[in-house]
Amino acid sequence: MKNVLILNGHQPGPFANGDLNQAFVARAQTLLRDRGAQVEVTKVSDGFDIETEIDRHLWADALIFQFPVNWMGLPWVFKKYMDEVYTAGMDGRLAHGDGRRSDAPNQHYGMGGSLKGLPYMISATFNAPKSAFDDPAQPFFQGGSVDDLFRPIHLTMKFMDARPRPTFAAHDVVKNPSIADDFVRFDAHLSNQFFKDLPDVAA
Repeated sequence: MKNVLILNGHQPGPFANGDLNQAFVARAQTLLRDRGAQVEVTKVSDGFDIETEIDRHLWADALIFQFPVNWMGLPWVFKKYMDEVYTAGMDGRLAHGDGRRSDAPNQHYGMGGSLKGLPYMISATFNAPKSAFDDPAQPFFQGGSVDDLFRPIHLTMKFMDARPRPTFAAHDVVKNPSIADDFVRFDAHLSNQFFKDLPDVAA
């Protein structure tokens, strides 16, 4: 039996009330439970207890981060969650400090994680179109990928010794949405990318 923690990092604001990200969370819950997984969801904007969230990370066999991209990164409330939960967990539960030892202060920075390869998946919604990425001719990202943009998140999880599954992105959800197609792709992504090599979740 696999235990999956979904973190809904949407921050309600003037442009969106969170319905789309909540819909992705609900689809993931249904697909995971249909395959026999136990699922817990933290909606970060509703508030959270730091110790409970650390315990949930230790309980989980996999994580899903669901959030809208705000100004090229996480919504502030989700960054606050990471700052508070992951900092508290550096006592050895999520990481043993920054990984260095006093007798070797220049070695092993970031290698003290305690999550032992815990799989995680980023699922993000963008106003940016898909065509803005992976194309050197595009002037803004200049050939950068979605995962290049998410490098700070990936490094944070590497710090905890978690391991990435392929990222999912829903693009252009404000100006040129194709939500029905995004849902189809999301379901397929979970089945073909997230569940892959997680043997205790039925295919």
